[in-house]
Amino acid sequence: DIDEKKCLKVKNAIDAKVVLGNGASQRVLQQIDMTTIDYFLALTSLDEINLIASKTAKSLGAKKVIARLRNTEFSHKDAVLSPSDFQIDHVSYPERAAQQEIEKLIRRTSAVEVIGFNNDKITLLGIKLENSSPLVGRTVRNVKLANPFINHQAAVIYRNDSSFIPHNDTVYNRDDVVYFASRTDDVDSIQQLAGKPAFNVNNVMIIGAGKIGRLLAKSLQYDYNLRLIEKSQDKAEKYNASLSNTLMLIGNALDPEFLESESIYDMDCLIAATQDEQTNIMCSLLAKDYGVKQVIVHISTTNYIKPIRRMGIDAIVSKNLSAVNEVFKFIHTDQQEIEISRFEDIDIDSIELEVMPDCKFLRKKYTLNDLPDSICLGAIMRDDKNIIPNQKTNIKEGDKLLIFLKPEYISRVENIFQ
Repeated sequence: DIDEKKCLKVKNAIDAKVVLGNGASQRVLQQIDMTTIDYFLALTSLDEINLIASKTAKSLGAKKVIARLRNTEFSHKDAVLSPSDFQIDHVSYPERAAQQEIEKLIRRTSAVEVIGFNNDKITLLGIKLENSSPLVGRTVRNVKLANPFINHQAAVIYRNDSSFIPHNDTVYNRDDVVYFASRTDDVDSIQQLAGKPAFNVNNVMIIGAGKIGRLLAKSLQYDYNLRLIEKSQDKAEKYNASLSNTLMLIGNALDPEFLESESIYDMDCLIAATQDEQTNIMCSLLAKDYGVKQVIVHISTTNYIKPIRRMGIDAIVSKNLSAVNEVFKFIHTDQQEIEISRFEDIDIDSIELEVMPDCKFLRKKYTLNDLPDSICLGAIMRDDKNIIPNQKTNIKEGDKLLIFLKPEYISRVENIFQ
């Protein structure tokens, strides 16, 4: 990195060799024996640096190259230059990932997080349990027995700033954020079950005409009544013409009088997506005070995640966390030949693996009751079917399993099924 303070901070915090210098400089990169590098990650905020660094590293012998890019034009089908021209093996587009995550939340109101698996046929849905939720005070087993036609798994519970895998005797508490695994077609029923039914969104306000705000506006402007607030007049005028169905407003989103003049009371959803996370947090708190039904905040660092959860803001999205999780998934899936996803904000992994014919589970004729409490079998993908398992479900050779667990249990699960 070119920032001396950042280099010193990293040097003191983690076990890594730190080089002060420009990542796009051949002279700097030649200080490293690239033939020993399995994964080269170019993750600066400048596309040009990442592209040049990636090409140079691959030419010097790095085995796999991962790059972060902000500009999505490189992924267009008619692009003159594509990432492969720079010998990049995997590209992360953090702003686009954040945009897609926010869109899922808007279309699945009442959720704090929506994650898709198996081409979005299976959904992991995070819901915060209010005091009025019919689940509060009941066990996981009791809720399943009382609702046999709503197939779901309580995969993860986030409680008191930490997460754990629940078991059948776990009692749901007020303010728990529960992550339910279900077929995507059953998500509406899950929301009803948790006492947080979806509501219709018509009026949406986006704060900030940065990359994320513009991507969202471009995608949502024909489906919702959309207002985009931007503080900079130059930026607002620059992008106004390309967002023909969006009402572009110039003003300070932290000014209550301005918000009231723009009918903040009538908004169903507000997305705070400026490039300043303190501004986003303050905007979100104002919106909650004005009674906006769904408030989504974008943050850049992980420092504020726990306090924001306690503040009662509906959903948190971070482009940087999206990038970290995506890079983690690529590296670990590439290394272990099973699909591993990392969810840094709740400290949980998911793995997708195939049941091998001579695995321990089948050899010893285990049942689901024999699986350790430290893991949750969220779903079974069998041929074209997506099965949410119950105690009577059998696991067969060739099944693909979706399992949620803490990272330290991955090798144990592989030992059972592979």
